[in-house]
Amino acid sequence: MPDNYILSIDQGTSSTKTIVFDANGKALAKATEPLKTFYHEGGFVEQDALEIYANVLASVKNCLNEFKKNGGNLTDIKTCGISNQRETFVVWDENGQPLYNAVVWQCKRSVEICARLKADGLEPLIRERTGLIIDPYFSATKLIWLYRNNQQVRNAIDAGKAFFGTIDTWLLYRLTDGEQYLTDHTNASRTLFFNLKTLSWDTEILDAFGLTKLNLPQIRPSAAAYGASTFGGLFQHPLSISAMIGDSHAAAFGEGCFAPGTAKATLGTGCSILMNIGQKPTASGNGMVTTICWSTEQQVDYALEGVIVSCGSTIEWLKNELGLFKTSTETEQMATAVTDNNGVYLIPAFSGLGAPHWDMSRKGEIMGLIFDCNKNHIVRAALESIAFQIKDVIAAMEDDAGIHLHELMVNGGMTANQFVLQLIADVLQCNLVRGEIADVSALGAALLAGLKAGIFNSLADITRLKAQPAILKPYDDCGAIQACYRQWLAYIKKQF
Repeated sequence: MPDNYILSIDQGTSSTKTIVFDANGKALAKATEPLKTFYHEGGFVEQDALEIYANVLASVKNCLNEFKKNGGNLTDIKTCGISNQRETFVVWDENGQPLYNAVVWQCKRSVEICARLKADGLEPLIRERTGLIIDPYFSATKLIWLYRNNQQVRNAIDAGKAFFGTIDTWLLYRLTDGEQYLTDHTNASRTLFFNLKTLSWDTEILDAFGLTKLNLPQIRPSAAAYGASTFGGLFQHPLSISAMIGDSHAAAFGEGCFAPGTAKATLGTGCSILMNIGQKPTASGNGMVTTICWSTEQQVDYALEGVIVSCGSTIEWLKNELGLFKTSTETEQMATAVTDNNGVYLIPAFSGLGAPHWDMSRKGEIMGLIFDCNKNHIVRAALESIAFQIKDVIAAMEDDAGIHLHELMVNGGMTANQFVLQLIADVLQCNLVRGEIADVSALGAALLAGLKAGIFNSLADITRLKAQPAILKPYDDCGAIQACYRQWLAYIKKQF
């Protein structure tokens, strides 16, 4: 059915991408709208909630204009899927007005609150119920900070007039003029409020956090009926929204992680490595978190995940703050301009260290600098830190799952850097699979929406759509990079 098109919105940390896909999973039109982030003293990271919504509408408008310019008819777009930056949340009042800026997943304002919650003995309950750890990365502790430090937020929660939502929920609420207040399993599973086994909000945890009067959205599968919107009048008739899902989970679906043991790594601002573990949650003993992989009305699949806080953001820091290059595309040539890192290592703990270390008090460091070093060595060390962090996570995940990963599916903006990809393959000693489309989160949201809307009949239909991906194999002689990785571990563990 070539005239059945799907609108997919991927609302990320640094931008919103909107893509129109056809029934074969091919992108026909695309627009990207940059989004501003505010980095404040003390590790506070925020975005303007209303600007996020306006940013989405601008991205959708530009994409639809491109679609029409290419001869497309808006009436042939049958449904919409939304993927979003996870953990970032908004709190708004009964009139739909934000009570505070959107608090971004990178924000570290709740480090002390996390320490207090752990001291109160809540960690075992949190891990058992939610599959997560008590950490600033997840939404709840930053909301607790707002409750304790912002009188307007506190008053609204106490009065039962505060509405909480991750970005999917916030966008849906605005797109439907407040008619739909919903979220999906994957986004709910990132809040510290969600019970993995009952697939519902956990009232005991909410009570322990002092947030029992907080309004929370209804929870649905990732592929479900979420209402309809004209997207601010861009469509003459409301377009159905048939999928909402966190971006890393959308990427797993877009990569075809449909069976236990399949895994993907999304290399974006941060990095999420997700391994499908089937239809039962499994606890990790190695710093991984257990989460929802994706869900339909017929099936809920769980996953182990390793979260790396700084990936592409490290490269952006080198560009914006140190001015080592003008565009990130230069980094590949800079890294290969030197034969090795010359003993330079970068620990990208700008917002702490994520999995498997989970040390949010750690600060960023550049180790091993001497006069014989230049900016190329620093850039190479930054790129190596991406591969080394992925190695950390995969090693822990293999131990948890009891299997050796022979193949890793990769996606995201950093996959354009061939040096990084080869380095990952070499340090992991496994094949990397990179699909033809870089925007795999948008693809995953589109495929789920198409599944709910009947454009696809089953997962088998979607599997048949996948083209032959590119496979990158590790080099046979990787002794040098393995030695570099061992030195990396020594710096991470401060054994030097």
